Amino acid sequence: MELLQLLSFGPDGWGFALLAAAFMTVAVAVCGFLIGGIIGAVVAWGKLAGSLPVRLSADAYTTILRGIPDLLVIYLFYFGGSMAVTGLFNLWGQEGFVGVPPFVAGATAIGVVSGAYQAEVFRGAFRVLAKGEIEAGKAAGMGQLLLFRRIIAPQVFRHALPGIGNIWQMALKESALISVTGLVELLRQAQIAAGSTRKPFEFYLIAGAIFLAITWLSQRIFSWLERRAGRGISGGLV
Repeated sequence: MELLQLLSFGPDGWGFALLAAAFMTVAVAVCGFLIGGIIGAVVAWGKLAGSLPVRLSADAYTTILRGIPDLLVIYLFYFGGSMAVTGLFNLWGQEGFVGVPPFVAGATAIGVVSGAYQAEVFRGAFRVLAKGEIEAGKAAGMGQLLLFRRIIAPQVFRHALPGIGNIWQMALKESALISVTGLVELLRQAQIAAGSTRKPFEFYLIAGAIFLAITWLSQRIFSWLERRAGRGISGGLV
């Protein structure tokens, strides 16, 4: 009964606060994941088709971002971004400190880290494509854009989906680190509630259960996407 009271949506419950924090967690993870998808696609193209300087730059990006702690990247974007914005405003005559919004800093940091991993997934997915299909498309007179839209993109997407699903789970867990910037996401809200009620075990357990529920739903969605993307392959059995 006490647990239900803590989760109630009344004036003495934390239901609304936890629900809003869960939405914030998903929102920052989704934005970061989408940013990472764009970065990853560009970096993968640089690794596969770019000139030597572009390939070296892409390799340096993935090596560095996969080699340093994610929390450090968040700190760099939040404090470094705030310093840069403050400097720009000071040039325009405005004094004082101007901070980067925690959501923007967090989503960007997750996106930059996620992009390094997604780039490798996209690169690996492209390398398993049947080169004969690409050559057949060129022989049929397909331009680069049509070839990419009709042959390359669908197959890269299908091969990349399992890896992309794992990276989404990583982005979802990384969202808990954004609390260091002051953003009230699920873990931060659980911490606030635990401090207010002196019931840390209950609220951290609730936060863990919500994370598991989001993860389970995400897995179901990606499983459905994999089945849908694999229609017509091996007689429709994937």
